[in-house]
Amino acid sequence: MLLTDRFLSRELGSLKSRIVMSAMTRGFADSNKCATFEMAEYYRRRAEGGVALLLTEGIIVDPAGDGYRNVPHLTNDLQAQSWTQVVDKVHAVDSKIFAQLWHCGRISHGDFTGGIQPVSSTARAADGINRQNNLPYAVPRFLESNEIPTVIQSFIRAAALAVGAGFDGVQLHCGHGYLIDQFLDSNINDRTDAYGGSIENRCRFLTELVKGVIDRIGSNRVIVRLSPIRDMSGLYQWPDLMAMLEYMVPRLESIGLRMLDVSCARADYFQTSGLVVRKIRPMWKHLIMGGASLVTEEAETEVADGLLDMVTWGRLLIANPDLPLRIESGLPISQFSPDLLGTLF
Repeated sequence: MLLTDRFLSRELGSLKSRIVMSAMTRGFADSNKCATFEMAEYYRRRAEGGVALLLTEGIIVDPAGDGYRNVPHLTNDLQAQSWTQVVDKVHAVDSKIFAQLWHCGRISHGDFTGGIQPVSSTARAADGINRQNNLPYAVPRFLESNEIPTVIQSFIRAAALAVGAGFDGVQLHCGHGYLIDQFLDSNINDRTDAYGGSIENRCRFLTELVKGVIDRIGSNRVIVRLSPIRDMSGLYQWPDLMAMLEYMVPRLESIGLRMLDVSCARADYFQTSGLVVRKIRPMWKHLIMGGASLVTEEAETEVADGLLDMVTWGRLLIANPDLPLRIESGLPISQFSPDLLGTLF
């Protein structure tokens, strides 16, 4: 079976399977925004269960970029060192682990930023209600172009802290409507400076960020997560999708990126990231991961057809810490239930 056979990746080396644990917000960090023993055990169980690559929950790179209750941060040595217990447990069972680095941008509220006004590519608030506090999203402050290098440096600093703590690499969260995606999406980005307007300009923040992180920690340690088509109270996609991909994908390759995670959040893969993968694959010879909503047979087909190199699962890995072993042995797979979110099972 392709999914559970050992896999030699040009980008990541030898892996015990092609199965990836997708990054999922859990909200169990301690009062110092540090990882805990319970979090370490949570990741260990998935690694022992056969997951080859674990992507952590989103880790905030700057307090002003927080937008959720009890999520971890990666801004100082104390927070970085709290993750060594996680990394060590994952490495002990021959799995790899990347830290997902995250800045929420306007998907936030002062309740989570210590009263600091969130920043974005725009000064318009996001639509809807913040499920974390049942209040409207805050009106963001327009991020000035001369402030963008400081935000990029917060990612670079967090990436260096992650590698110093033993992580195999980092995933840059550039999707799901968070800060970087707020620059990429022409429906949100209403700027007239070098970071808005044209496709090249809207991709500038992303490409400068990726280059900066690669220059600091190396190309084999960086994954970019994108979600050009996703579920946002219904299916949503970038307005100029193909033109964006045709510019962005070769540009990311030229600056050294070698791994992409095409994410669809909770939506059907074939209506969202599966469509994007089919657009990207002809122009990207490197590693692509994705999946999330696929059943085993569909995932096998995507790999066999050369569309995906690795398959991500999220909620099924909450319900089944040993999902890869269950797939390999043909054992029943438990379905996800929201009541599982209350604990780190």
